[in-house]
Amino acid sequence: MDSSGVSGITEMPSEVAPKNSEQSVGQVSDEFNGKRILRRFDSLDLESSTVPGRHGHDSKAAGWSVILHLAFQSIGIVYGDIGTSPLYVYASTFTDGIKHNDDILGVLSLIFYTLTLIPLVKYVFIVLQANDNGEGGTFALYSLICRYAKVGLIPNQQAEDRDVSNFQLELPSSRQRIASVVKAKLESSQFAKFFLLFATMLGTSMVIGDGVLTPCISVLSAVGGITNATTEITEDMIVWISVAILIFLFMLQRFGTDKVGYTFAPIICVWFAFIGGIGLFNFIKFDPTVVKAIKPQYIVQYFQRNKKEAWVSLGGIVLAITGTEALFADVGHFTVRSIQISMCSVTYPALILAYAGQASFLRKHNDLVKETFYKSIPEPMYWPMFVVAIFSSIVASQAMISGTFSIVQQSLSLGCFPRVKIVHTSAKYEGQVYIPEVNYLLMLACVGVTLAFKSTTKIGNAYGIAVVFVMTLTSAFLVLIMIMIWKSHILLVISYVLVIGSVELLYLSSVFYKFDQGGYLPLAFAAILMTIMYIWNDVHRRKYFYELDHKISLEKLNEIATDKNLCRMPGLAMFYSELVQGIPPIFKHYVENVPALHSILIFLTIKSLPISKVPVEERFLFRRVEPRDQNVFRCVVRYGYIDVRSEDEPFEKMLVERLKQFIINDFRFSQRKLSNGKNDGELEVEFFNEEDENEEVEHVKEELEREIEAMDQASHAGIVHLIGENEVVARKGASIGKRFLINYAFNFLKKNLRQTENVFEIPQKRMLKVGMTYEL
Repeated sequence: MDSSGVSGITEMPSEVAPKNSEQSVGQVSDEFNGKRILRRFDSLDLESSTVPGRHGHDSKAAGWSVILHLAFQSIGIVYGDIGTSPLYVYASTFTDGIKHNDDILGVLSLIFYTLTLIPLVKYVFIVLQANDNGEGGTFALYSLICRYAKVGLIPNQQAEDRDVSNFQLELPSSRQRIASVVKAKLESSQFAKFFLLFATMLGTSMVIGDGVLTPCISVLSAVGGITNATTEITEDMIVWISVAILIFLFMLQRFGTDKVGYTFAPIICVWFAFIGGIGLFNFIKFDPTVVKAIKPQYIVQYFQRNKKEAWVSLGGIVLAITGTEALFADVGHFTVRSIQISMCSVTYPALILAYAGQASFLRKHNDLVKETFYKSIPEPMYWPMFVVAIFSSIVASQAMISGTFSIVQQSLSLGCFPRVKIVHTSAKYEGQVYIPEVNYLLMLACVGVTLAFKSTTKIGNAYGIAVVFVMTLTSAFLVLIMIMIWKSHILLVISYVLVIGSVELLYLSSVFYKFDQGGYLPLAFAAILMTIMYIWNDVHRRKYFYELDHKISLEKLNEIATDKNLCRMPGLAMFYSELVQGIPPIFKHYVENVPALHSILIFLTIKSLPISKVPVEERFLFRRVEPRDQNVFRCVVRYGYIDVRSEDEPFEKMLVERLKQFIINDFRFSQRKLSNGKNDGELEVEFFNEEDENEEVEHVKEELEREIEAMDQASHAGIVHLIGENEVVARKGASIGKRFLINYAFNFLKKNLRQTENVFEIPQKRMLKVGMTYEL
């Protein structure tokens, strides 16, 4: 048995690529000092080392014109949520009115330092550096940690996964003892592994909850501004207009993020110009002295005057940084540098001017705090601003809805979410997907929340918890990355925890105070989503280990393949299995009931790696299962968590072509006489004289032609996809909890969601389901 636990499979050395050139998969050797040399590897890594990895947008390689273009695009896609926060921050902060005029300075000072510390310092300059090959979000942080330390609970891991070019981490050369200690503690603690997965699921659930609340509060706030123009519009009418806009928004999702988002992207640029310009106008007109809010002493005085009420009001101030997580989640569509430029040059200055202008207005109009945004707009600008606000709220909603789709896709790829259909909506932008089931559930949730709460104040209470919770979890993951992967100086880590961490914990304590006033909503969403994710992930792992424990041995496979009573018919059969390490038990079950096998057998595993993308050139890994003349192969098809199988990637054709290349390479290696001597992990190949080499070449060609011909005949005769339709039940003697989890909860989810063939887009006419019961 080889190092990855697969029995009876021929090892394949990898080719050695010459410097400054790319070898095809068929090129298998190089020369060193006049001798052919072959690298020695433990297992299947031929394709995994052939092509340099792609790491998304490379800001170093990209010219400034590209970076500036991406920076402009990011304004419309990334900042819609945080950009529309001025619609409701002051109203949500001063829920009981303004009691002292200097309280406005205290709140403005809090907003200024919160915007500076969290979105600007933490996310733009620190968190964005923790991207996973260009991708961001909770799962990206989790995958980074899983790749560096063995803390992942995803079972199907192989040694050769590390040879995928995108898998490697660029670590600092210096080594610190604390990094090794933390890593060892995490790897040795089963509790720590479960807690990391739990925290990842919680963060994911909260972001999805954010995706529900963002459209509600953004659209409701924007539409509510119409009451300043007419008194004939009632609260119920505002609610129903908002519901109509929300339904329209979700109906548009099927057309894709690029078409919806980029259509309205220039609106956000106009929006920032408007709120920045009006803010500057109000700042000059009403009270320029609010600039002194830059002094932190006004924050201290604010808390001294208001005590508990000031602490509670933090739940409204935190709404100024809603959508900050989108900075990190959407980094895959842009570059770190482009987001840094757009934040520092456009978004941050515009927001500071907007909040300063509103504060200046409120210093002269304390009684208008409930309608601060629209009342502070100069009368000639009211209707243009109202229209822009409506469109901006739609863009803000779009950003979080798209983020929800991406997060569900990542969860699905890592075995943490039930099977759903993922539609790739753009050939140009890889990360843009649409998930019909999730879209309709989000729409129902948004409409339900809007009709039930009706006001932005209560939705704001719920919104705050979702926002701060995700930020706090991001900080926790980031501290682990700073210690273990970046190996930052311990003083920097402590400084981060004391400054950023303490601010976030203070906000978290405040938003939880309003738990009974709507704050329970995101936690209820998270509880439902986490229950679904836990049930699916738990049974997913149990099924995998069941197959691992009951996999077919090499001797049994040889016995089945050489059985005289077994009929071999022309064609190519693909047996789908989640098992990476061996032949699944369903194969034996199939042969016992159908005593016939196709001439070419491929045991196929669709596998997700904890990286964002796997280059197409490195996707297929093959091994030959002995005996050679039975034409049985193992194939692992690897995807990253944002990779999507699409019609643009002809799966069957690519698999057959890659298999042919593997057979060619396999024949070349198998016919060489390898010496026993080895040096520095490399094997030397004996020379042949010209006559022997010619005979060898002819012999290899004949055998190779026969096998390639057999492969062509099999693929032309027809390709059949055999899917395991496994029924899972709790084994006899299982506890009541386990029986409920497996027999009822999991099977309920399975029956009401898409089947495997729909997710993998397997042709119905060439699909055969094989039923088998697993007792877990």
